Amino acid sequence: MLRPGLYLLHLLLLLCPLAGAQDADAPPATARWWKGNLHTHSLWSDGDDYPEMIAAWYKERGYHFLALSDHNVLQEGSRWFSLTTPRGSGPVLDRYRARFGAAWVEERQISGTNQVRLKPLAEYRTRLEEPDRFLLVPSMEITDRHLTAPVHINATNPREFLPAAGGSNVLDVMRRNVNAVLDQRQRTGQPMFPHINHPNFGWGITAEELMHVEGERFFEVYNGHPSVHNDGDASHAGLDRVWDIVLTWRLAKLNLPPVYGLAVDDSHHYHTNAVGQSNPGRGWVMVRAPHLTAEALVHALEAGEFYASSGVILADITRDAKSLRLRIETQPGITYRTQFIGTRKQFDAANEPVRLPSGDAARVTHRYSEDVGRVLAESEATEPAYTFRGDELYVRARITSSRLKNNGYRDGEFESAWVQPVIP
Repeated sequence: MLRPGLYLLHLLLLLCPLAGAQDADAPPATARWWKGNLHTHSLWSDGDDYPEMIAAWYKERGYHFLALSDHNVLQEGSRWFSLTTPRGSGPVLDRYRARFGAAWVEERQISGTNQVRLKPLAEYRTRLEEPDRFLLVPSMEITDRHLTAPVHINATNPREFLPAAGGSNVLDVMRRNVNAVLDQRQRTGQPMFPHINHPNFGWGITAEELMHVEGERFFEVYNGHPSVHNDGDASHAGLDRVWDIVLTWRLAKLNLPPVYGLAVDDSHHYHTNAVGQSNPGRGWVMVRAPHLTAEALVHALEAGEFYASSGVILADITRDAKSLRLRIETQPGITYRTQFIGTRKQFDAANEPVRLPSGDAARVTHRYSEDVGRVLAESEATEPAYTFRGDELYVRARITSSRLKNNGYRDGEFESAWVQPVIP
């Protein structure tokens, strides 16, 4: 369970997301959209390129911020990478030298093995960051499990390394790791947050487990890795369905705040683009914040001032007491279908476990009534809007374009966007 002091702190941060963000006498800064990826891997763990090369790829393609979230490590201190496999060597190393110069690339030989020093974030950010153009945000993927169930949680903007906490079951593992991030935030005063990665990876996390993590406010509704089962299968709920179940139960039954949906790359492979590879550029967040700083981004994300995308771009999102209104940045010849999705307060709460052939309950997300996460309205307008009736627990939006995604995580994937839930 989240300790009372931490829970109160978290609620205060949500109620006052921009407190202290600027001088009280200064004119308010105009918020704008910043594009970024929060889940990325490099040679510091199981990616196949140098962190500077990866950051340069994102910067050159118009991203404003990037978090390199390697497994169970912060990019700090001294680390030498042994060139014993094609990963990081050969043409990869040649491109690294060509891009940053031979004087930048540090090499040595130990016992006949060639090694390259992996630059820590504090060093290579000096070559890439630019005010109001590109920011590198500290991050790490806390990689944990219970038995065979993987439990991975990103920590965005931590100040210190966070070891995997373990636990007695999947929910306990999530709680312990989430609390560790929030503990560090309370102790250091540095804005940071945890988010639950790819719940369907290895079918590790069910909606029933996810809904009970008190301090958690984010999860990945879209992940560009080919092995994370965004869409579920005949026995497992897809992540859009998981989101609606979690939202409904947290708001109607558990008295907990909503969970927001992120889109991320989870990129590992930077040299061959193909279905089956974990490539960059597949999923991102667009955050509306007044400044391109880690603090401003964290506060805006926690306030729900963002949308997730795998290709669809929104020019504007307007939320008020009466409606949710969108303005799509259209492309010639492309059509857009917007679904406003939500659960009404008087919903059928019936649900049942998925049964194994033996009749025993499987450890997968339950099956719920169609009242949970209904399509409340649908539109093909370029400025779709939903007017609240007043009986909705929440309303969110999913926009799907008619354009197939270039190099999607699976064949037949259409570009989409996900707008965060509004509580009328």
